Amino acid sequence: MVGLFQRYRRQIRRFRNNKRLEKEALYYKQRFNERRLQVPTENKLRKKYADLFPGIARREKGELSILAIYHHYNWENEALLPSLKKFGRVIHYDWFSEFNQQDEKTWHKKNKRRMNTDLIRKVQTWIQQENIDVIFTYFSGETVYPETIKTIASMGVPIINLALNDKESFVGKIRNGQAMGARDICRFYHFCWTSTQDALVKYVVEGALPIYLPEGGNPEIHKPYFVDQDIDVSFVGQCYGNRPMIIDKLCEKGIPVKAYGYNWPQGPLSTEEMVKMYSRSKINLGFGGVAGLNETFCLKGRDFEIPMSGGFYLTEHNEELERCFLPGKEIVTYHNFDDLVEKINFYLGNEDEREKIRQKGYDAAVRQHTWESRFEQIFSILGVLVKPVTCGKKHKPIDHQPEGSYDLFAKNRYRKKD
Repeated sequence: MVGLFQRYRRQIRRFRNNKRLEKEALYYKQRFNERRLQVPTENKLRKKYADLFPGIARREKGELSILAIYHHYNWENEALLPSLKKFGRVIHYDWFSEFNQQDEKTWHKKNKRRMNTDLIRKVQTWIQQENIDVIFTYFSGETVYPETIKTIASMGVPIINLALNDKESFVGKIRNGQAMGARDICRFYHFCWTSTQDALVKYVVEGALPIYLPEGGNPEIHKPYFVDQDIDVSFVGQCYGNRPMIIDKLCEKGIPVKAYGYNWPQGPLSTEEMVKMYSRSKINLGFGGVAGLNETFCLKGRDFEIPMSGGFYLTEHNEELERCFLPGKEIVTYHNFDDLVEKINFYLGNEDEREKIRQKGYDAAVRQHTWESRFEQIFSILGVLVKPVTCGKKHKPIDHQPEGSYDLFAKNRYRKKD
């Protein structure tokens, strides 16, 4: 009875959440069309920043002075920090433990205000003493007030924000009249980087300058391991939504899936164990849906980390993912459960085809989808980085082209060495 009641409550929450987001999307679409707005192109952004910062110094890669403000929840220091360091000296500030954001009640009642006041003071000091070229943040309205960003943006240094969950949380919860997502803070940033393509309209309506760029991977961490492929199918990620049901149904079909992460019986893996799992698995399963929403998908970090780690990736079909990889050639996508079962059985039985896709997926990931390449594009558009020489196609700097042979997946790869 308790289980039935919980399922009913989840269905009600899902229904309400879908209605909320449908209403939100319609509101922004109407305002966007009524005002005859346009999403800015890269060229328009470059011109805008040239006007905003006419005296800005363009520096070579490796010479920037970067202030990075974000909390390391579980992936940030392994992805963002090493990538930022490719561009120069990085001062990283993590406020989380100092101001105890874990206690939500205390945070909103007292610590958020204290943290914001202290943040303004610290940033002002760093700008004065460290000759900062650019400020990068990973913030939401949950963490900062609009007036905080407005004050920092007035200090004369370009400031960028990264948002990875604008599909569901561009507005988010409303607390004391302020959105806990990006809605109320975005207009005060000089540059808003969103990994959600359909959020661009929302940013523009709110008066912000956005760019759509997906997440990425760090090839120094997400790399192939030369280990035996002793697992048929695995999934690494949290246990929620329809994930346990799908995995249970696969097991009933005779396809055992090893699942790791929070709330799974086998628990989470360390970063190294997780990346090795991508190489150990013949098929790495992916879910692209947003929790609590119907037919709503967003890009995930694993969409780039698994191919970059040399893993064969089979995930839910998502139109945004098609713009990053070629389905059927670099990754494989499925449309429903029956399609998933069919493709698992096909690729488990066709090693040559599977390995061909693994190879091409890896090549595409290291060539186009590193965090380093994302920052290179952002800093170049903003005008703080000398524009990199490209190889004829957008967003593919020469530094990221593969050198030599990338034939990491030859058939003898998994043979045990004598």
